[in-house]
Amino acid sequence: MNFEAARIKMVDNQIRTTDVTSHPVLSAFLSVPREEFVPAGMKPLAYIDSDIELAADPATGRRYLMEPSPLAKLLQLASISKTDKVLEIGCGTGYASAILSLLAASVVALESDATLASESTATLARLGYANVSVVGGDLEKGHATDAPYDVIFVHGAVETIPAALLSQLNDGGRLVAVVGLGNASRAQLFLHENGRTSERLAFNTAVKPLPGFRIAREFVF
Repeated sequence: MNFEAARIKMVDNQIRTTDVTSHPVLSAFLSVPREEFVPAGMKPLAYIDSDIELAADPATGRRYLMEPSPLAKLLQLASISKTDKVLEIGCGTGYASAILSLLAASVVALESDATLASESTATLARLGYANVSVVGGDLEKGHATDAPYDVIFVHGAVETIPAALLSQLNDGGRLVAVVGLGNASRAQLFLHENGRTSERLAFNTAVKPLPGFRIAREFVF
């Protein structure tokens, strides 16, 4: 299979057609070999217009590589610059981490699944994405050790954004996430300025959820 041709077709047919116009984002998607970040048996399907399942651990939940179009739109929404330090929440096998590495100065890629963290570390190192550091930990807690961050990217849909993540943003920092589950979810941009965080809705989308990030249910008597 000609993966380079498939990559160009993905960008032209799936990403450019959904209002992604950022040259750095388009260039990064053209550069990163998506086939290197999917399970071996899924390589021929690496460029399909769909999510790809990466893991189904009963303890950590199902994990997915986000389909190209919403991933590109979310990264464009983040307005990442070459001087930014980025925290990725839920890096999976490291595909978005590799794209982020081409857009930012440095990337901290947080992963709670030990197997996925090991795979992403090995793949990113083998392909030469040297400005990415993969760390293990609870996704909902972020990674305060290397905070603050200019951008936090949440790689999957969540019901709520924990205060712990917002507290790790630099002044002027942005957090991009899909909030809500299923077809009711929407991409949102959170901006932290002068000690306060504002948010705005960006576009409707439906992506696979990250484990955790649930709103606490309360009993009503």
